[in-house]
Amino acid sequence: MDFLPEHHDLISIGISILAGSLVGLEREYKNKSAGFRTIVLICLGATVFTIVSRFGVGSDDRIAANIITGIGFIGAGVIFKDKFSVMGLTTAAVIWVVAGIGMAAGIGYHGLALLLAVITVIVLSLFAKVEGGMERLFLTRTIFVGFHNMDTDNLEELKRLMDKYRIRHTRKTVSKRAGKLAVVFELSADRKNLQQFNNEMISLPYVDEFHYNS
Repeated sequence: MDFLPEHHDLISIGISILAGSLVGLEREYKNKSAGFRTIVLICLGATVFTIVSRFGVGSDDRIAANIITGIGFIGAGVIFKDKFSVMGLTTAAVIWVVAGIGMAAGIGYHGLALLLAVITVIVLSLFAKVEGGMERLFLTRTIFVGFHNMDTDNLEELKRLMDKYRIRHTRKTVSKRAGKLAVVFELSADRKNLQQFNNEMISLPYVDEFHYNS
């Protein structure tokens, strides 16, 4: 039995590396956790498993389902949740899409694989600028505020300050940390008003600390 790769399999592997490189370069440029090599290897791995599935006894659909399941574990590994936010969701989504691109290359849809890679790069780069433009007009941020003591009057005073700068606020959590009041707010405001609010927050005597999680 001849185990040498067929000509079209080599083309599929080459297209997979090229498509993965397009997306990987964008991720590496933005210094993401899943960089150039990781993205290329994920794309190539999905292609190889798809090619190999044609020679196995199982169905191609079952192999494809297992690829998606395995990629799900990799994607979950790059998602990080702290107390205030979740990070890495975009990177996890990119890993998922790149696996799909690799599978498309593996079944011989070379043009589709390259087109999907280009579309993915456009979404990651162009849409990021759109988000940036929207962010400049209006911001939504989560802020942690640590007060100097447990006096709840200070909390009400801070709310009045938010109203002064037309900042919409929703209180998410209230807690006691080392005998002091700690509050988490979700704020919505335009950038200028939020900056002015931050400048005044720095000088408030009843606030020990504050920081944002975007």
